[in-house]
Amino acid sequence: MSRADSSSQGRILVIDDSLTVRTILRVGLTREGFEVDCYPDGIAALGVLYAPDCLLPDLIILDIVLPKLDGYELALRLRKMPSLMHTPILMLSCRSSVLDRLKGRLAGATVYLTKPFRMAQVVEAARTQLALRTRADT
Repeated sequence: MSRADSSSQGRILVIDDSLTVRTILRVGLTREGFEVDCYPDGIAALGVLYAPDCLLPDLIILDIVLPKLDGYELALRLRKMPSLMHTPILMLSCRSSVLDRLKGRLAGATVYLTKPFRMAQVVEAARTQLALRTRADT
């Protein structure tokens, strides 16, 4: 398993059941130089992440309300994977209560943003988290 090549800003995995949100994030993040893979639910994403030839993401953008497996449970599972335990998770959800934010943090989210979102806000959060991770790795 490997990470994004050095010519990109980083590989981002987007998991959101909304085709519209996935498309907006894919287009916006790709324009900013990121490699983006998108999945409509956590089960599909886990299937790919458990594959031996998987290209690991440098950052995960995760919705909470997902079919089959909610974002909280998915984040907990991702945090148990040795290859992803330190990968930043940006939760992006329409749920905005203090309790939802707390549950997100407890599940392993590094950043919690709410919908509707501004693309610039997501890009800034992604770059910040990837820069912090790069510093921690050195």
